[in-house]
Amino acid sequence: MTARWWCEHARLADGVHRDVLVTVVDGRFAAVEPGTPRPAGVAVLPGLVLPGLANVHSHAFHRLLRARTQRGRGSFWTWRDLMYRVADRLDPDGYREVATAVFAEMALAGVTGVGEFHYLHHGPGGSRYADPNEMGSALVDAARAAGVRLTLLDTCYLAADLGGRPLAGAQLRFGDGSGAAWAERATELHARWEGAGDVVVGAAVHSVRAVPPEHVPEIVGWAAAHRAPLHVHVAEQVAEVQRCREVHGRTPVGLLHRLGALGPRTTAVHATHLTDRDVADLRSTGTGVCFCPTTERDLGDGIGPAPALLAAPRGPFGLGSDSHAVIDLFDEARAVELDERLRSRERGVLDAATLLDCATVEGHRALGRPDAGTIAVGARADLVAVDLGSVRTAGCGASAETAVFAASAADVTDVVVDGRVVVADRRHRTVPDAGRRLAAVTATVLDRATTRGVPV
Repeated sequence: MTARWWCEHARLADGVHRDVLVTVVDGRFAAVEPGTPRPAGVAVLPGLVLPGLANVHSHAFHRLLRARTQRGRGSFWTWRDLMYRVADRLDPDGYREVATAVFAEMALAGVTGVGEFHYLHHGPGGSRYADPNEMGSALVDAARAAGVRLTLLDTCYLAADLGGRPLAGAQLRFGDGSGAAWAERATELHARWEGAGDVVVGAAVHSVRAVPPEHVPEIVGWAAAHRAPLHVHVAEQVAEVQRCREVHGRTPVGLLHRLGALGPRTTAVHATHLTDRDVADLRSTGTGVCFCPTTERDLGDGIGPAPALLAAPRGPFGLGSDSHAVIDLFDEARAVELDERLRSRERGVLDAATLLDCATVEGHRALGRPDAGTIAVGARADLVAVDLGSVRTAGCGASAETAVFAASAADVTDVVVDGRVVVADRRHRTVPDAGRRLAAVTATVLDRATTRGVPV
């Protein structure tokens, strides 16, 4: 299939160009021609056209908690208790429904590829579904319905804390019993979707507190054998780092390094509380990093050392919306710099071009998609048009600075994924009722919570 679009302004690898004609053949850019007058009959993408955005870290069902965990004081740990209550009430149909609406919300925000950190594997109490990967397949269905590519990061989750305490309550749904049992289930999932152009099955170690050290090599080996991305929550909380030192005599990053879990295939999510040695280990091994600034602020986690992690040599640096307090990759990119300004009391530490690369090409690399995130011949044909005439962007010009420091998800007008129009004139083509569906599934899940006497 061949299609063409003419872009008023487009951000290419060497900067923003005017009058860019792109030709797409079978979902990839076959020609990219700046300075070309618009041919008659070719569709126009107005404003500033960017490569597709990558949401590197998502927990789709956390969207159900938006604005409902903001009452009163608390911490990451009290928020987690509420999250577990919601997790305990989702079945495959509800999971598919909420994920479809959330992935549609991402598409409307310019996201063309998402990394879903998936650990809600089994039924309540840990009972197995007849299809042990029914919940994972529900996520694939949801991504396809919403028109975004999925990196399904199937997550190993075996213990309740760093001391190896057994899973209990809602956590029983997450566990497979051992790294070997996880690998057996993940292998079947990988075989099911191998060769699907829109799905990558990767692996995740939930965290050093949830996977005892003796099981980590199993997950690392599986990812290497399948040439799959490997993600892991790392050093999100001070208490996690302190407890890891007490139990293992080293930091979470140090423990993962000793276990062979760092490397170019790995992405360390959050990476908030790092020592200088941790930073050096991540950079020297080419390990990627994913910051989720909105969630890290929302949960009171802290501010990670972005400038040190962005210094060469390094792996890819991506961005995620994580718990979906908001879904706005422009805001996440902006926050990396603004949070650093608060810490350093200096402006312009990280430039807009670098931050926009983090939201696009580097994020897609972390998702196992090195062929996405750039408007270039041979790359996957993703296009995101940003309105330059909104109350946020008017007068700002067509630049990386406008995208990062002025625009919001509300300014995305059109989205093309692999050469297919997914969003046109701010309307999702296949999920036009995402807001209504989010409201309905949230009410259904929270009603279940209420009938069981646990308000959320």
